[in-house]
Amino acid sequence: MHKFYTGVVKYRRAIMVFFVVSAIICLFLSDFVEVNYDMNDYLPQDSASTIALDVMETEFDGGIPNARVMVNDVSIPQALEYKEELKQIDGVQDVTWLNDTLDISIPIETQDADTVETYYKDGTALFTVTIEEEKRVEAVDAIRELIGDENSMTGSAVSTATATTNTVSEIRKIALIAVLFVLFVLLLTTNSWIEPVLIMVGLGIAILINNGTNLIFGEISFVTNAAGSILQLAVSLDYSVFLIHRFEECHKEYLNAEEAMVQALCKSTSSILSSGLTTVIGFLALCLMQFLLGPDLGLVLAKGVALSLITVFIFMPAFILTTYKGLDRTRHRPFLPDFHRFGRGVCRLMISFVCVFAVLVVPAYLASNSNSYYYGSSHMFGEETKMGSDIKKVEAVFGESDTYVLLVPKGNTSVEKELSNELHTVPQVTSIISYVDMAGAEIPRDFLDEDTLSLLESEHYSRMVITVDADYEGEETFALVETIRGIAKEYYPDTYYLAGEGVSTYDLMDTVTADMVKVNAVAIIAVLLVLMLLLKSVPLSIILVLSIETAIWLNLSVPYMLGTKVFYIAYLIISSVQLGATVDYAILFSDRYREFRESYPKKKAVTETVASVIVSVMTSGSVLTVVGFLLGYLSSNQLLAQLGKFLGVGAICSLLIVLFVLPGFLYLFDRLFIKKTVGDKKKSEGGVKNEQK
Repeated sequence: MHKFYTGVVKYRRAIMVFFVVSAIICLFLSDFVEVNYDMNDYLPQDSASTIALDVMETEFDGGIPNARVMVNDVSIPQALEYKEELKQIDGVQDVTWLNDTLDISIPIETQDADTVETYYKDGTALFTVTIEEEKRVEAVDAIRELIGDENSMTGSAVSTATATTNTVSEIRKIALIAVLFVLFVLLLTTNSWIEPVLIMVGLGIAILINNGTNLIFGEISFVTNAAGSILQLAVSLDYSVFLIHRFEECHKEYLNAEEAMVQALCKSTSSILSSGLTTVIGFLALCLMQFLLGPDLGLVLAKGVALSLITVFIFMPAFILTTYKGLDRTRHRPFLPDFHRFGRGVCRLMISFVCVFAVLVVPAYLASNSNSYYYGSSHMFGEETKMGSDIKKVEAVFGESDTYVLLVPKGNTSVEKELSNELHTVPQVTSIISYVDMAGAEIPRDFLDEDTLSLLESEHYSRMVITVDADYEGEETFALVETIRGIAKEYYPDTYYLAGEGVSTYDLMDTVTADMVKVNAVAIIAVLLVLMLLLKSVPLSIILVLSIETAIWLNLSVPYMLGTKVFYIAYLIISSVQLGATVDYAILFSDRYREFRESYPKKKAVTETVASVIVSVMTSGSVLTVVGFLLGYLSSNQLLAQLGKFLGVGAICSLLIVLFVLPGFLYLFDRLFIKKTVGDKKKSEGGVKNEQK
């Protein structure tokens, strides 16, 4: 390592040029990284609903209806005009309304009331619209301009378009406030006016390179785009701080700045790498998820932390050596007080904290696994947003509704008619648009116009568009999906395809719940193994992992205690992210404790450890907390908001356990990982002398 770092120091100018140029190039490349806002696109390729969508796209031009447009105070002729205008909007593939299921030349008062009220009720018309994926934002904007703010629109296409529009501006605001807060914290916790600037420059270069190199993935999810950079900022902050402080220590011993930097790098590599490696492993555990949002986020975050480590070990030495004289000239007195009194207070209460921890650990685990969940994106916007308000207005008039598309092999109209008749007996099915429902099994296909027929039949399949009185997710919806699949399987065993928002959410639920145990188990075992190798102590490794896992359980038990529902995806992601991001605090604490045990007895070592690490731990922890709450309270997307709140509360839980509970664990189980030390010998000698006196 000494030889490698000597080369880094020797070629520092070339290294600085390389990193700065790379960051500038990546800044431009990041504009070409596509962002995907549709969670259903991250379902496994072999899931039933994904296969159904692929078959449907191959066989038919029109997609699945993905928007509901409600227009108030219109007559039937006016509603028909709106329908034609909606059809003319670029990006709108199809519009379905009352005249597609009933003959409106006959007075609607004489026709089936349930069918009529699915599309027209109390002078209000509800259109079912199919919007192209590639033109969602433009089409939704055009529809909004056509109907005005006084009317409403809902559906997955609308929520995706809204998320696309809102998230970008919100994340910029969050990032700006986060950067300002990090600078403020660094000014408080460092002893040089220029040091915060050096740290932020290094972090900025690592983040820019990570964002630009995301181009290798082609596209990333909106969750990754929103959380990636600010998470990288929060979890990588300590690396540069630790290197700068090591350099300052070594510079007192070695007058030559270059040699001091080489020594600082050699001494700090192990501790920085151990922190970084456990963080990377925590993030990589997400790659084991079948739900592809996990690998999407995990790979980007793991790459980001790896790039931060490379930047710290290669770019930062060059940058620090170029500016270290400015560090010396801009020294100021510490703004924070000495924390030895706080350390003594923790030492006096640490056993009590361990007892409280022991009482809470089992209830926290049970509560964290007893939450109620949202699996899809239907509840992504709160009622205070325009999207949430529109959903409430539409459901107030027409109730909950979703549209499924069922494809069955073409050719046997009598079987299709029997299938349709049985589907009509399902209470939640309000209407079915199909060849056998519109024309009847006995009427030749020549009697239907070509455009209508092409929407209902392809070369190989007949299509049934089923409108259901059901939410996009929930126990009743999932039971309905199973019912419809069961009926279809009865008539067409293994040769039918069912797609729709509720169907995709069902498959999403099925996928992510299967991921939970596997991802958590692998993350815990992998981090535990790494800690065993690095710390060379099985008991200490178990103590550290148990401490952070309990912090995770406490974090995830909060929604259960408050009676709020949880987005399962946020629940699944935070388990790995909190483990990877905050286990560093426990590693740093245990490392310092073992160092102090070489010179002090147990209680004194605890006091010194708390006093020495609190600034470092609070710096990183406060940044992660504030970044999380910024995302939680400034994002209109409820999934991102909940993920942010989990980050904030999780960081606080980890900080509390590391600062107040972990000292007690280290004190109680000291003999399991600490051999006889100088501190213990001094204590024993002192006791013998007192006895002799």
